[in-house]
Amino acid sequence: MKVILLKELRGKGGEGDIINVADGFANNYLLRQGYAVMATPGNLKQLEQRRHNIEKREETRVSDAEALAAKLEGAVVKIIAQVGEEGQLFGSVTAPMIADAVEEQLSVEIDRRRIELGKPIKQVGVYPVAISIYRDIKGTVQVEVAGEFTEGTESEEAVEDVIDAIENAEATEAAAVEEAAEVEAVTEAAEGATEEAAE
Repeated sequence: MKVILLKELRGKGGEGDIINVADGFANNYLLRQGYAVMATPGNLKQLEQRRHNIEKREETRVSDAEALAAKLEGAVVKIIAQVGEEGQLFGSVTAPMIADAVEEQLSVEIDRRRIELGKPIKQVGVYPVAISIYRDIKGTVQVEVAGEFTEGTESEEAVEDVIDAIENAEATEAAAVEEAAEVEAVTEAAEGATEEAAE
């Protein structure tokens, strides 16, 4: 079935493009979701009348997309993740995490579905990630995945626990020694008093 796109459909075209698609895809998705209208003679005539305006809008979209691609190109976004031995992540870095990092660090809002990650990132390192902006215009950001070493944190906590235990033991021992000295002093005083009474 021939349809006229009313907005960009990734991999198929943009506003005003006439494309051929399966009937089911057209009826169940494109027409229902407002992505397209059927390419009837009446709609084709309207399209020709609107062609000039569509072309102007298209120029603006392409220009904006190219500017955004230039801004993204070579930019570095940093994502901190928990890692174990040999830089292996607990979990993985996903497209939504990259979209959030791009928005937070570069002030650019990106649809996570436009991030061409392929497969999730599971190791620390720097990864080039392509972002589809509009039609065939793409920008590539460098995603730097750095780790928080949870094992190191646990080791530090364990060391602190041992130090606390030693300090507590030393304090208990000091208290015991002090108490023993007091008992000894009381005993000596009692013995002295007994001896004086005996004399």
